[in-house]
Amino acid sequence: MRAPFEIAGREIAAASRQTVELPVSVMADNTPVGLNVHVIHGADEGPVSFVSAAVHGDEVVGVEICRRLLASVDPELLRGTLLVVPIVNAFGFLNRSRYLPDRRDLNRSFPGSSKGSLASRLAQIFLRDVVQRCSFGVDLHSAAIHRTNLPQCRVSAGNARTLAMARTFGAPVILTSDLREGSLRSEAAERGVDVLLYEAGEGLRFDEFAVRAGVMGIMRVLHGADMVDDTDFDPVVTPSLLCSSSQWVRAPAGGLLRAFKGDGDVVEEGDLLAAVSDPFGAQEHEILAPAPGIVVGRAVLPVVNEGDAVFHLAAVRQGDAEATVEEIAAQLDASPLFDEDEII
Repeated sequence: MRAPFEIAGREIAAASRQTVELPVSVMADNTPVGLNVHVIHGADEGPVSFVSAAVHGDEVVGVEICRRLLASVDPELLRGTLLVVPIVNAFGFLNRSRYLPDRRDLNRSFPGSSKGSLASRLAQIFLRDVVQRCSFGVDLHSAAIHRTNLPQCRVSAGNARTLAMARTFGAPVILTSDLREGSLRSEAAERGVDVLLYEAGEGLRFDEFAVRAGVMGIMRVLHGADMVDDTDFDPVVTPSLLCSSSQWVRAPAGGLLRAFKGDGDVVEEGDLLAAVSDPFGAQEHEILAPAPGIVVGRAVLPVVNEGDAVFHLAAVRQGDAEATVEEIAAQLDASPLFDEDEII
């Protein structure tokens, strides 16, 4: 029998699971706030990995992905240990806010400090007690409020392992994204922990396609690390689109936005993406695609100001973009992994 997994003074026996609370702070009304980690300690030896969501408190798609993931992993069959943190930023989650009460962005506060701001203290606890104990992880995000993202994996240039994880994940798009100072991905990389970033859906909204792609992708990554068998989920059939660059297209004027293209649509240079009109209909400004690409993100709020980012276009380096998105969506719809009762 494997030795138990120890965390926060608790021992989780092999072939069992348990939720453990890591104390973080006490709110102004004396309500304690903790970081809840669900530990699945497998029956057999294997790597330690993590899945996290709601680093930004309003990104609820990842919370739903974690909920379904926990129902899909059997500790009797797991090789290794899986740490799942559905809500990293409980403060923001309860307030339906991206940020913490101190208005700081947790994903710019790593590695954190026990003597710093609330965001800094939470960042240190999560990095020290969860992330650094793992060999790899998947961090789940969505677009900010009033925007939505096509399911996509973000990887840094030159990191062959995270690129391999992204290909195994099987999201429609793989987008190269630089590491940002203070981010979880950057600080984890400094410590030898590869973190795959999954972006999908909209803040404060559920999206069935985004959820299914996330659950399926994580199960594939765990299988790629030899932590689970592949009897209950589908392998990658349609390769992801590899996109080496992207750009935001911005509103040329303030007014009412009418979008003519959506997530996953493929456009050519000069295609009409949207139009912005004043409330009286006296003036109208067309928004044209500056280059060919695929829409990987867009604004969903019809009221815009001049300069607002309204479409995120990615340049496709390889693959048939339109067919890829359609084929992946069809595969997820047909997968036996998802019970019809679970549809949101």
